[in-house]
Amino acid sequence: MKVLNLQCAHQHDFEGWFASEDDFHQQLERGLLSCPLCGDAQVRKMLSAPRLNLGRTREETPVATPAGDGLVEMGRTAPGSELQGRLLRAVRELMSKTEDVGERFADEARAMHHGELEQRNIRGRTTPEVAMELIEEGIEVMPLPTLPALKETLQ
Repeated sequence: MKVLNLQCAHQHDFEGWFASEDDFHQQLERGLLSCPLCGDAQVRKMLSAPRLNLGRTREETPVATPAGDGLVEMGRTAPGSELQGRLLRAVRELMSKTEDVGERFADEARAMHHGELEQRNIRGRTTPEVAMELIEEGIEVMPLPTLPALKETLQ
């Protein structure tokens, strides 16, 4: 199994696991790879520190190790990875603590605001115009970016 450090054209760093180097190139050529943050398909392989077993003890061998959701390369955090890690942790928490009501978002928010439904944390989709109407009615809403990672299980 090969673990590769990857980066999209927007400089979002992420990790990919592949059966081989050829597997990585085949998936890249077939358009199967994309950034989990923005969905960009322009993915490139970044340098990574290999783990070489040369007979030294583990404490003496410098290796790349994870820190939170960021990459640490030889003791240094990769640029932007700390911010990306925080964003992914926040998205995971949001997903776990809210119910996706989809296109019914405005109706559900209004019904809760008027006491017709029990209060709960929801997320969903609506137009910017309807979101402004909700705010004008005194209903607290917060727009969130649409991330491809929101559609799938975050790992």
